[in-house]
Amino acid sequence: MKNILVPVGSSKNAKCHLQYAVDFAKAFGAKVYVVQIYNVYTKAGTMIKIDHILERESHKFLDEHAASIDKKGVEVITRVFKGKLVDTIELACRALAIDLIVLEPRTNSIKEEVYLGKTSGKIVKQTQIPALIVPEGCVYKPISKILIAVKSVATEKKNVLKPLHYIKGQFNAVVNLLLVKTAQYKKEDFDVNKELKQIIAKIEEVEAPTTFQGVLEHYKTHNPDLLCVVRRKRGFFQKLWEDNTILKKDFHSTTIPVLVLSELK
Repeated sequence: MKNILVPVGSSKNAKCHLQYAVDFAKAFGAKVYVVQIYNVYTKAGTMIKIDHILERESHKFLDEHAASIDKKGVEVITRVFKGKLVDTIELACRALAIDLIVLEPRTNSIKEEVYLGKTSGKIVKQTQIPALIVPEGCVYKPISKILIAVKSVATEKKNVLKPLHYIKGQFNAVVNLLLVKTAQYKKEDFDVNKELKQIIAKIEEVEAPTTFQGVLEHYKTHNPDLLCVVRRKRGFFQKLWEDNTILKKDFHSTTIPVLVLSELK
């Protein structure tokens, strides 16, 4: 893992979040790209464009933001991009060869009941870039136990598990697999391939209406430092696919980071 992207919003947790990302990156010897994205606006009633002002202010904010944390020898690079959020994030990730996005749950939300806000929700929902959602106020610590929860391990894409391999290898973490049998279950869904078997210490099969509910009922018995789920059109954060927000009352594990892998198929 060489390049990590950190989108910055205006939340009160931004400094703590960036510090976590830098500490996490240090473990891998990775660079951190701190980015802010703005759109193009024209001042109402005039022909004066203000995007250059927004760009200047964004650069100033990011430089001050990066200077406020302990970089611990990590290379931290600030970048400002102009454009629509999702399209620009995807372009930036390709241009910078990003391996992982580290997200705040609520980059712009001030509602206490919100777990995953609209900005982060759009990035998780509408891209295929691996993402690490870090809870508010979370302080970095080495990851020793990982729980990956899925309703199907059928894999067609290559390198989907790469972020999980990186993290397991770096921390020598124990990875347990929770297979959730839903109403749509097919026998081949639980055929664990050789690649996954090589990194799994224990496999548990449970029944639940959704992967989400299976995790809520069983993740505490595993007590993981990291929860790993797979992005699907109708996947783990089922309500997230209907909206770009998810509430804390609907997701009880708000104290551990969540690694979201791209779709397996």
